[in-house]
Amino acid sequence: MAFDYINALLKKEVSRTPIWVMRQAGRYLPEYRATRKRAGDFLTLCKSSDLACEVTLQPLERFDLDAAILFSDILTIPDAMGLGLHFVEGEGPKFSKPLNTLSDIDHLYKPDVGSELAYVSDAVSVIKSNLNGKVPLIGFTGSPWTLATYMVEGGTSKAFSKVKGLLYENPKHMHKLLDVLADTIIDYLNSQIEAGADSLMIFDTWGGLLNKNSYENFSLRYMSKIVDGIHRTYEGKRIPVTLFTKGGAAWLEQIAATGCDGVGLDWTIEIGDAQRRIGSKVSLQGNLDPSVLYASPEVIISEAHKVLDQFKGKTGHVFNLGHGITPDVNPDSMKVLVDAVHSYTK
Repeated sequence: MAFDYINALLKKEVSRTPIWVMRQAGRYLPEYRATRKRAGDFLTLCKSSDLACEVTLQPLERFDLDAAILFSDILTIPDAMGLGLHFVEGEGPKFSKPLNTLSDIDHLYKPDVGSELAYVSDAVSVIKSNLNGKVPLIGFTGSPWTLATYMVEGGTSKAFSKVKGLLYENPKHMHKLLDVLADTIIDYLNSQIEAGADSLMIFDTWGGLLNKNSYENFSLRYMSKIVDGIHRTYEGKRIPVTLFTKGGAAWLEQIAATGCDGVGLDWTIEIGDAQRRIGSKVSLQGNLDPSVLYASPEVIISEAHKVLDQFKGKTGHVFNLGHGITPDVNPDSMKVLVDAVHSYTK
């Protein structure tokens, strides 16, 4: 079955510009909040294949989206490594056993994805079955650098002083940590493909913290390793992979050179500029400012058209926000956006 989302990433013919939205299954939807309440807590929601399937499908029941994305969390891998992931209301993710010492990194182990993260591939299988060919399913992971920031900091951070201090003071240990993460992620993403994922996203949320040299050596190097290690075709089907570095506009050429199929863009670069720089090599995903969804329907439509008008050509663009949809957006605004993209590009 031909899907516009897959075809756009592979630069094949599409019937319209496809759209999906980062965090499209989430807190802005009242039905999601109800399911999470029923689950009791966020990790239980992630670890139940039936509940993960339920929330993955919720936005598709409301909106004419061109892809579903697995409902999970980027921190499932550090959790499987025994760091004690938990979520604090109003503060986000925390680790009860962060990597406080070099010895902690030395003793870090590569988990058996097939057993310790089986709940993720189980969720992929259940979702894929329930989609029944309606739209493709995106699997995903956080980048090694992004996962490392949480593991060393113990959670979210403003200064990122611990992880950046490790990078400069003990680069050998930083590379050791990133290597074990990259090796685990390769197994993790391949398990998602084998369970039915049609495409992959690697979210490098914190790559933009780094200077050029550090980005290339401690972030992009390991995403490139993952691109080389995952199934690029599976059971005769091409599996496109998209890399997204928030704040990564300065390094688009280097990202495109990894061999990925798509490059995600945040809202700090115009998509026309990105297309002129790397559009001959890769497809582009993005990149409306998420805050536009707080505006009136007329403004949402106008701003969506501006992004679409900048992209030249009939394929190679997957419309998305420049980052995740925010929790207090009105779901009606999301519908306005999806319908605006489709009606303008048919």
